[in-house]
Amino acid sequence: MKDEKKYLFDDPKNIKRTLHILYGCCALLVILDFVIHRHTSHNWESLWAFYPLYGFIGCVVLVFVATWMRTFLMRSEDYYDDKQQTTELDNEKLNKKGAHNVDD
Repeated sequence: MKDEKKYLFDDPKNIKRTLHILYGCCALLVILDFVIHRHTSHNWESLWAFYPLYGFIGCVVLVFVATWMRTFLMRSEDYYDDKQQTTELDNEKLNKKGAHNVDD
């Protein structure tokens, strides 16, 4: 068991370091939002935290639309298996009736 390969995120310290780097990048971006001048086309784009809110609301809307679409797009787990089984049954019926398949 000592020869098992250790991966980067097996160590909890590396996970904490990665999260600290992520939090630092987020804080830097918030600070830069006050410093960098943006050339906006619309007045609402100049509001503080417009783009993060816009992205968050967009993601929430996508999740709700996807759950709604799942109701009519969802298929059973053996959706494709049913078609294969029915094809095999049809072939067996044809062979019983005396019909000959060209490939046989």
